Amino acid sequence: MAVLGPLSFTLEVPDLDVGVKFYADAGLVADIEGNEARLRCPGQDRDSIVLLGGFPRKRLHHISLRADRLDEMAKNVGEHGGKVVAAPQGFEDNGLWVEDPHGMLIRLSERAADPELSAAEPFQVNAPGLTVRKRRSAMLPGASYTPVKPLRLGHILVFSPDVPASVAFMSDALGMGLADRAQDIIAFCCARKDSDHHVVAFAKSPGVGFHHASFMVNDPDEVGRGGRALLAKAKLGDWGFGRHTIGSNFFHYIQDPWGSWFEYYSDMDHIDDYSLWTPTNYEMDDSLANWGPDVPHDFVHNYEVDSAGFAPAPVREAAAA
Repeated sequence: MAVLGPLSFTLEVPDLDVGVKFYADAGLVADIEGNEARLRCPGQDRDSIVLLGGFPRKRLHHISLRADRLDEMAKNVGEHGGKVVAAPQGFEDNGLWVEDPHGMLIRLSERAADPELSAAEPFQVNAPGLTVRKRRSAMLPGASYTPVKPLRLGHILVFSPDVPASVAFMSDALGMGLADRAQDIIAFCCARKDSDHHVVAFAKSPGVGFHHASFMVNDPDEVGRGGRALLAKAKLGDWGFGRHTIGSNFFHYIQDPWGSWFEYYSDMDHIDDYSLWTPTNYEMDDSLANWGPDVPHDFVHNYEVDSAGFAPAPVREAAAA
């Protein structure tokens, strides 16, 4: 009885076309029917993002996770502050729909794991005393690279008014594990077997909301290349190129049309067996990055609880260059 990995997230949005353009520019493939858009990573046969159009503002509708033994999980949910609920109108009444102690909606589904990704060309670094790349350049001319395409959804970070309580629910009711945290401000939950460092993460805020989703690419070059290309098209905020302490992944975040974020990542820590992992409580200096540019002023701002909503800042000089 446990969460096994991420499947998708669903957002209510005010303008479906704007949302589809942003995620298509990020490299996802869109299927639009009426006022609903489903987006998937190229080569995958399932959705990673669902956008529901025609709403007053952006709001997290629910997150979807792959899990097993749902009958046992349903019995646990009520004992740990959540509740089992009916499927929302317009959604299939299969799997298990639950609300966490703060009212965040989670859909749990029993389905087979995605096929293993094909192995990428190893990212080779010439280091002092270890020259592994000889008689060839690491980089091709810029124009020779095809646009970066996300390989899979890696994790979802959401806001919570009580991060420890959210972690306790994910652990005790849904069978996840605490990977690492930074005080009671941010925390990262993993599956207990063969998991990225985090599948669902929480950041402290006055209310529930969507912060970002992170998509795997092949290597740090694709993180940088994909991030710069999406920034040039979105012309909003960004944070990166950098590397996290917690999870160790290289990152580049691009702000979406509603003030939340899209992350390209590579080289994430992997937890093959949670029983052999020891969580760390990091200081706040390491909560966001090990190195990288200054953090944007609104990077951890929950616009879903802000009555004024998101107002895009002027286009950054880097995006206009």
